[in-house]
Amino acid sequence: MSRPRFLADQDLNDAIVRGVLRLEPSIEFIRLRDIGLEQSPDEQVLRFAAREGWIAVSHDVSSMPAAASQLLAAGEAITGLLIAQQNDPTAPAIESLVLIWTASEAEEWSSLIEYLPL
Repeated sequence: MSRPRFLADQDLNDAIVRGVLRLEPSIEFIRLRDIGLEQSPDEQVLRFAAREGWIAVSHDVSSMPAAASQLLAAGEAITGLLIAQQNDPTAPAIESLVLIWTASEAEEWSSLIEYLPL
């Protein structure tokens, strides 16, 4: 079992990433732009996340859950997808991500699509 690690989609508000890392600096949270994948289609992002063991975090409520559902329906694995509504306050999403990291194992999020805050 391992701690959850998070991958910020290109559209995720950077304040969420900064807030999570401010509350818990030991959380692994990378951005697509940090690894050169910011222009990648959703399916490629989710496949990369699954291959590398990252839980994807996104604001994209329309295409990202649809892409994850298509991959799951095709028998492909995802390591989890967390969706934060774009217009929701950032603090509850930040607190939920820290809670996920503190109170769960990465493997518990496999194949799940969940909406933040929890």
